[in-house]
Amino acid sequence: MSSSAFPEPPPSPGRHARRPRGAAVAAAGVAVAVIAGAAVWMTRPAAGKQASETAAVRSETGTPAPGIASSVSAPASISVSASPPAKAATTAATKAPQVVAKGGWIPVDQAVWGKQLADYQRTKADPPGNAGNLPEFRADCKYSHRKPDDPIVAPGLPGASHMHSFVGNKAVDAHTTAGDLMKFTATTCKPVVDHSAYWVPTLYEAASRTPVETTGFRVYYRSLRSNSTGVVPIPNGLRMIAGDAKKKVPTPRGAQGQFYCAFYGPGDIDGYARSENGNWPICGEPASLHFMLQFPDCWDGENLDSPNHKDHVAFGTNEGCPAAHPVRIPALTFDIAYGAKGSKAGYYLSSDPDGRSASSMHGDAFVMWDADAMNQRVRNCIAQRRTCNNDGYDPFSY
Repeated sequence: MSSSAFPEPPPSPGRHARRPRGAAVAAAGVAVAVIAGAAVWMTRPAAGKQASETAAVRSETGTPAPGIASSVSAPASISVSASPPAKAATTAATKAPQVVAKGGWIPVDQAVWGKQLADYQRTKADPPGNAGNLPEFRADCKYSHRKPDDPIVAPGLPGASHMHSFVGNKAVDAHTTAGDLMKFTATTCKPVVDHSAYWVPTLYEAASRTPVETTGFRVYYRSLRSNSTGVVPIPNGLRMIAGDAKKKVPTPRGAQGQFYCAFYGPGDIDGYARSENGNWPICGEPASLHFMLQFPDCWDGENLDSPNHKDHVAFGTNEGCPAAHPVRIPALTFDIAYGAKGSKAGYYLSSDPDGRSASSMHGDAFVMWDADAMNQRVRNCIAQRRTCNNDGYDPFSY
């Protein structure tokens, strides 16, 4: 599919139209849900106390932590907080691998993040071209593998998740850390400098219970706003989830957050007919099933993840980002194509095999790029408001 404009997300979930160049209009539902959660933080016990908990040691700097065992004894005292701790001053100690409670806040290494920002400020933009004002760059990815794992929601717990279909980094499983994404860089994405992992719940045919894998998975990094003021690169290691795996409501014709028919065939984007339960479109030629997921464009500047994997990011406006999330970053958009046209029996997602609706569709992003490549793309494409291809430049300027 070609590059496309994407309108601003509304305050509540809604349907959006997108107009690919040289193609007819398609639309998708964008669901934005915020789920409350509490963070579990490890605190140092009093002197002489024996540690009684264990926690995984992770390197969140984008590089593997050499010589570190897979687990260590953790402090026995545990405190529970619904908000992240105050930002600590950057010292030599912050460069050490972090002991992180699973499911909690994961603070960014401020020294590493500060270096990326400084490098970005020194990055010079290429001369602008004439590609229009759709400020974005992209990665086109292919299906990689399928596992019942989720290194964001259930890290270190293989088989603990519903089935997921992964694209991008080929080595991802339940144990994957940020350091692993930089160490094992084989990918199904173009460009290969994108080492990120992206995944969604697996789609199944209801009649045969066979999986239907993606035939196209484009990840846009774009500005959702009318200006690009203050946009900076995404920090390596950022984790995010769009959509709600626990949402289980019908998705009839015209509903928000449903699969749609991309490129008009007979009928409309909702299909010329529906499945027997009404939750899935049946597409006419040459259309096929698609889904689009929109991620936020503002970050709190302190945490690579949060207990519900959403509280550390938020949607901004043309006026800027909210005070609690002051860092403006490119917004990810998943544009997902399936080689299926719909059927009377319909489909189901691994996240809702009984309800057999599309409402639980969601996407996970574990972002990891070659830092120089990310910096150059943000400078060339987002800051200069140019539409860039997979190689990160304006194809009409050369």
